[in-house]
Amino acid sequence: MDFFTVIVFALLIFYYGIYLILPCIFDCDLLLKFKEIFGKPVSSLKGKVVWITGASSGIGEQLAYVLAKAGCKLILSARRVPELEQVKKRCLQENKYLTDDDVAVYPLDMINVDSHKEAFLYVIDKFGKLDVLVNNAGRSQRAQWREIEIEVDREMFELNVLSIVCLSRLAVQYFLQTGTGHIVINSSVAGFVPLAMSATYCATKYALHGYFESLKQEHSNIDVTIVCPGPVQTNFLAKCFTEKFGAQYGIDTKIDEKKISAKRCATLMGVAIANKLDYVWIAKPNLLRLLYILYCFPNVLKWLRKQVDPKYLMRLREGNIAGQN
Repeated sequence: MDFFTVIVFALLIFYYGIYLILPCIFDCDLLLKFKEIFGKPVSSLKGKVVWITGASSGIGEQLAYVLAKAGCKLILSARRVPELEQVKKRCLQENKYLTDDDVAVYPLDMINVDSHKEAFLYVIDKFGKLDVLVNNAGRSQRAQWREIEIEVDREMFELNVLSIVCLSRLAVQYFLQTGTGHIVINSSVAGFVPLAMSATYCATKYALHGYFESLKQEHSNIDVTIVCPGPVQTNFLAKCFTEKFGAQYGIDTKIDEKKISAKRCATLMGVAIANKLDYVWIAKPNLLRLLYILYCFPNVLKWLRKQVDPKYLMRLREGNIAGQN
């Protein structure tokens, strides 16, 4: 083995070593962590007009607080108006320099795509511009693959994919006129690692990646950030889709330290937006380490399917709730 080969081999070991060791202590991918420490702070977004869908609870709600504290002007959209008003109230508390006119509540049912243009025109009329569209609306699923009714697949694609694509196309057309703009997609690790008991949900997230990765190729002047959180501590299970059309999972999510808090997830999303990152992972070390193993060694996934107890993967995903599935 000559000297050059030894050097190359050592560099490869060092490279893969970084990707396998550092995720043991971080709660996000390495580039996002680097940007959190050395990149642009979230406060650099001050004055930007940001529209957040799904802003009445969970990650969307917490992101509203993060961006309000940074001095952004906000449009908060969801179906539940009372909850949106409470989010607005707290946004104004987070930053005393924001006025009532700096945070707008606009009720929006994302599935009603015919209402998107009117909503978009309201935003432009209200603030005179839009800088960032954050697509956060969506619902998860717990269901056996073989039992899922086709109506469930259809409704989930309408909410998790088509409504997002429709609203984003309006934003893209506007951004092309203004010359710049930023679209943020709150996806999931399920968008590149398939999960049991959530076939349709995984499919919708895969579809989002296909749509918006293609957008990146067509319009380099429009920034697209795809955020892939792992398990996040929100009450998402209560309204999860099941295999039956019109049914909800209806189980409250227990507190679990193995999950990223919605506040921490939103903080890291703010960093990703400020630094215009393309693609980010947010997860606790146990899952993050597994994601990097799959990233560095793709064939490991095939081995995992055969060797690892599916219940372990469910515990990794759900934490304390796993035993109820």
